[in-house]
Amino acid sequence: MSNLFIETNRLILRELQADDRDGFFLMDSDPAVHRYLYQTPIQTIEEADEAIRFIQSQYQQYGTGRLAVLDRETKAFLGWAGIKFIEGPMNGQSNFYEIGYRFAQRYWGKGYATEATKAIVAYGFQQFPTDTFYAITDIENEGSRNVLEKSGFQYQGNFDYDGLPVTWYVLSKEDWAKQHK
Repeated sequence: MSNLFIETNRLILRELQADDRDGFFLMDSDPAVHRYLYQTPIQTIEEADEAIRFIQSQYQQYGTGRLAVLDRETKAFLGWAGIKFIEGPMNGQSNFYEIGYRFAQRYWGKGYATEATKAIVAYGFQQFPTDTFYAITDIENEGSRNVLEKSGFQYQGNFDYDGLPVTWYVLSKEDWAKQHK
């Protein structure tokens, strides 16, 4: 996924870079952002650097990963969105592509997550050898569930992920193509 660059009407999606650290830190140190996650907020800028390096290593290892989402006009860091390759088993699936996103709280409710997710899915079905994308979200995270459903994902049920009750969503390439005729 080297030098990936996606533009939408309002957004730029590109590989995370070291200079995204301040925006990444502001987002990932916010307890509200972590309300529905199995992780705790980061505490230091060094943890932001480490998280960015980890995501960058996924680009090399899997050819995919989470992307920085920037405001197209101001270039402000809004959050991240992207495709992650999951090797290990999750809800009975292994070796699959998962769609995910995370945005700084001040950018919630503006349609950015849906816009980024739709762009990532379109790119993914064109570029990756998969017929299906999966996504999970906390069972109580209505905002995230709305993003997935607006992006064409279908709810498939609930399961337990590391002690957290989550929902399982699926979007097949066939269903996506029907939605985009």
